[in-house]
Amino acid sequence: MPGPRCYIASPLGFTEGGRHYYNHIYLPALAEVVTPVDPWELTPAAEVEEARSRGALRALMLTAAERNSQAIRSSPLLAAFLDGQEPDSGTVAELGYAAGLGKLCFGLRTDLRQAGEEGALLNIQVESLVLESGGRIVASLSELVAALGAAARD
Repeated sequence: MPGPRCYIASPLGFTEGGRHYYNHIYLPALAEVVTPVDPWELTPAAEVEEARSRGALRALMLTAAERNSQAIRSSPLLAAFLDGQEPDSGTVAELGYAAGLGKLCFGLRTDLRQAGEEGALLNIQVESLVLESGGRIVASLSELVAALGAAARD
């Protein structure tokens, strides 16, 4: 039985390697415990290319952002991929929006680099929003699956 909807916030769709990890490892692992809401599927690449060819890319990007916002509003959970020297600004914005709406948020940070204030896992405001939502930041995909699985059972 599929678990609750979980918006998947990440920059992984922007690169070939990221898309491979996202589609073949990340999403299948999360789908074991939640129903992933995949923003990369909400506005497919073909739609982007068609808008680009018509000179309507900005309008489509604003539509895509609204689709993502609606998907966040309709999901009780959010999982954010927070790797990078600085976590992706769009991913962090989605996380902040979800936390502000009272959604339960989780973060995955496997990156070994320091990305925030001393003593914090990453930017302390981002970490604080996750914690205030009732979620946590984890250091491995298996930990994220376990945390989402526990949240799905509650």
